[in-house]
Amino acid sequence: MHELTLVIIIVLFALTFDFLNGFNDAANSIATIVATRVLTPFQAVCWAAFFNFVSAFGFGTAVAKTIAGGMVQPEYVTQMVILTGLVGAIFWTYLASHLGLPISASHALIGGYGGAAVCKAGLALGWSQALGILTARNWLLMIAFIFIAPILGMLGGGLLMIATTWGFRSQSPQRMDKMFRGMQLLSSAVFSFSHGTNDAQKTMGIIVGALFAGGFVETLEVPIWVILAAHTAIALGTLSGGWKVIRTMGHRLTRLNPLGGFCAETGGAATVLFAASLGVPASTTHTIAGAIAGVGTVKRIRAVRWHKAREIVWAWVITLPTTIAVGATAYLLAHWAGLE
Repeated sequence: MHELTLVIIIVLFALTFDFLNGFNDAANSIATIVATRVLTPFQAVCWAAFFNFVSAFGFGTAVAKTIAGGMVQPEYVTQMVILTGLVGAIFWTYLASHLGLPISASHALIGGYGGAAVCKAGLALGWSQALGILTARNWLLMIAFIFIAPILGMLGGGLLMIATTWGFRSQSPQRMDKMFRGMQLLSSAVFSFSHGTNDAQKTMGIIVGALFAGGFVETLEVPIWVILAAHTAIALGTLSGGWKVIRTMGHRLTRLNPLGGFCAETGGAATVLFAASLGVPASTTHTIAGAIAGVGTVKRIRAVRWHKAREIVWAWVITLPTTIAVGATAYLLAHWAGLE
């Protein structure tokens, strides 16, 4: 297959994944503000999509560079590895959205990519050869943030809930509700901004990796057209809204009022922006779920529907192995078909 044609196909697949990322992660951006009835679902997805796109101009490309050159050894990054890795990510993200499961699209992408790279290196060589010592730090950070992100989100949301409740203890519930309905517009915007900042960069990284592997760019710097295309795709995905996932996150995990929604979104946004500043592809899904649970726990432990939280955690647990398997299988099929 002609090199340019393959790159175009990869770009289209990457933007498809980016759209599905926004579709599944719409729950992260709008579930709280819909659950508290501050905005209608349509208003909320428009609000979130706008700030997903605006984040293109805000926070650098550190995560994109990590994905492009810091997850797989350069000698194993080929167009077919990237394409089949995307197949694994798209398969699982689409299936999870259909089932209403709020997964980490970040880990779906990295799992598919890593699985394809392992097959490229050879199953006998395995992870150590394909991922290499130089990329070990990035993988360790990414895996660590599977656990760190929800814990930081929970602590941030919970502590902010305690501090805010204490600070406004003299206010009537009616006044608090009115005040934080306005504040939640701001916190929702900040979280949507952080979501676009972190998640769109993963698609940018994949596209830049494909351009670099094909010799179309000489460095891993992200071209402006890639930035704008990735943010447009994720914003359109958010605008489409994965409603099954939104119901899971916004209604079934715990009940929220505007104060709780504000605290969850603010705590979650701070965690995601912190990860982005480190260049870590953290999960906004993990983060906001932890923040919502933290807010619910402050009210009382039983306010969180822990059986629903367990279902969400199981979806997180199976994301990496599933996408690794699908990415590896897709690469093997492409190899046997003589495409690489």
